[in-house]
Amino acid sequence: MNSKAYDVLIVGGGGAGLTAALYTSRAKLSTVLLEKLTPGGQIALTDLVENYPGFPEGVTGTEISQRMEEQAKRYGTEVIYDEVTALEKKNGNFVVKRDGGEPLEAKSLIVASGASYRNLGVPGERELTGKGVSYCATCDGAFFKEKELVIVGGGDSAMQEGLFLTRFATKITVVHRRDKLRASPILQERAVKHPKIKFIWNTVVTEVLGEKKVERVKLKNVESGKVEDFKTDGIFVFIGHDPNTGFLKGVVTLDEKGYVKADDKLQTSVPGIFVCGEVRAGAVKQLVSCCGEGCEAALAAQDYLEHLS
Repeated sequence: MNSKAYDVLIVGGGGAGLTAALYTSRAKLSTVLLEKLTPGGQIALTDLVENYPGFPEGVTGTEISQRMEEQAKRYGTEVIYDEVTALEKKNGNFVVKRDGGEPLEAKSLIVASGASYRNLGVPGERELTGKGVSYCATCDGAFFKEKELVIVGGGDSAMQEGLFLTRFATKITVVHRRDKLRASPILQERAVKHPKIKFIWNTVVTEVLGEKKVERVKLKNVESGKVEDFKTDGIFVFIGHDPNTGFLKGVVTLDEKGYVKADDKLQTSVPGIFVCGEVRAGAVKQLVSCCGEGCEAALAAQDYLEHLS
């Protein structure tokens, strides 16, 4: 095992993790960040970010992600692209096992592993993500002005995001696999009464079609089995999130959905393990709030380390 014990090990390189790394590194704490994919996390999938302060013309998700990583590295953050597989505590430190290398050891841990949008898992979805397939109305809604959209889902998120999208789209068709919504009554009422929103019940999307962008989806009625092509300019999928907390099960306290519970200082049930961003129970799923939590978690970790001895 790597004999070096870092002061801080951060799991996740999205906005929360990169901000935490910036703050711990600037505080002269030896910091290593593990990210399994690319810098930025979910925000890297967004074509243009227009709601992050300081960028009046907007900034691409790729650019802001790369710039955040560069800034953290400038102050000394070591970034390793690898996936965390397990976590244990040994001799007072935290030992993180990873997929592609030797375990890493640290005196404190910041969990910023985020949550993954639950995918439909149908042909064409992955290929057209960012080209008409989206999982965030706040992020991408403005790109669909005067367009017709399909929304998949029937819960609160689907209705909230659908109502938001009515600001831009001319028509929204909600495709739901059941014959009634699961959303709260007030959201159901607003959606059903909205003149721009229509519903297709007992139906699922089986394929997303298009050359360079979404042009149509294939719909299947779950009762009759009838399949049809449905023309659309985009498809927004709101069928839930899955927190990236597999490596934390049995280590820290999670809620019933698998998100990490924490106090108002972002301290988990285990002293020395902090959490920030979308993986935290109750978090607001926006880049700016995730960055704020990354700052707070870093300061809490710094305080923990100062009182460790």
